[in-house]
Amino acid sequence: MRASRLVGLLSLLQSRGRMSTQQLASELEVSQRTILRDIEALSTAGIPVYSVRGRLGGFELLDGFTSELPGPWYRPDRRPAGANVQRARIRLSPRGRRLAALLGRPAGLRMRRSPRPEGAAGDWAEGWVRVDSADATVLDMLALGAEAEVVHPADLRARVAETARQIADLHAGPPGRDGDAAIDHAPSADGAPGDQP
Repeated sequence: MRASRLVGLLSLLQSRGRMSTQQLASELEVSQRTILRDIEALSTAGIPVYSVRGRLGGFELLDGFTSELPGPWYRPDRRPAGANVQRARIRLSPRGRRLAALLGRPAGLRMRRSPRPEGAAGDWAEGWVRVDSADATVLDMLALGAEAEVVHPADLRARVAETARQIADLHAGPPGRDGDAAIDHAPSADGAPGDQP
């Protein structure tokens, strides 16, 4: 658990830049004291993380540092937090929230903390995701299947719907409709599975 939290802490610092102890604790759902211990562990491991004092202070990584960890966490062209950030409003079922936590996607998922909005069905909850790439966000939403719904923006909702329609059409008919010979895996005369002539 601690290893995944350290990776999460590192990815937050790489993707967002300077963050306060309170912000990091809120994102990772741990105490501020735990964040301080984790920052110390990263520093001991050779990660160039340093603190900035003052009202706008926090922790950040040395400029230009990149880790060997998989993922698009470090972007040299990153924008300051809140500058022209496009977000999508989504709804997730309880199973969708568990899937999102297990898959780690969509990245930057923020769930609404207040009671569910009017008109929300059952235990579905509302949240927001950052949209750095519409294509990546469509894939993230499709990875959650019928457990997630894009509410806004309308163009992203339409792209998810169109992609899901294409997938459904592809799987609606017999396999190999594109001209390739389909392989029939029905049981042979002796009852063993195999290809039929």
